[in-house]
Amino acid sequence: QVQLVESGGGLVQAGGSLRLSCEASGSIFSINSMYWYRQAPGKQRELVAAITSGASTIYADSVKVRFTISRDNAKNTVYLQMNSLKPENTAVYLCAAHVCRRGGDCRDYWGQGTQVTVST
Repeated sequence: QVQLVESGGGLVQAGGSLRLSCEASGSIFSINSMYWYRQAPGKQRELVAAITSGASTIYADSVKVRFTISRDNAKNTVYLQMNSLKPENTAVYLCAAHVCRRGGDCRDYWGQGTQVTVST
């Protein structure tokens, strides 16, 4: 069993910052790519950022420069530093990871999400 647990969401004023964390735990052999997605009310889930095991990163165009994804492989944790937040960044932020379990099977796992609300 593998669990992903996000933390760090909350209410922030426009222009502020938040740092999200997502820790993977359980029967983990290795973690390949890790991802942050978000889903706003009435909208489709969208990829915000991704990071490979070798620390290569990609970002949605709308968050480039303002958001930074990073990971601590020793802690099985991925982070999302969000700066200069805008009201349109309000959403539930979910992390995902491609995990290989001890025993050999590999698949994507998802966290429950953390709410980020940016006020004007």
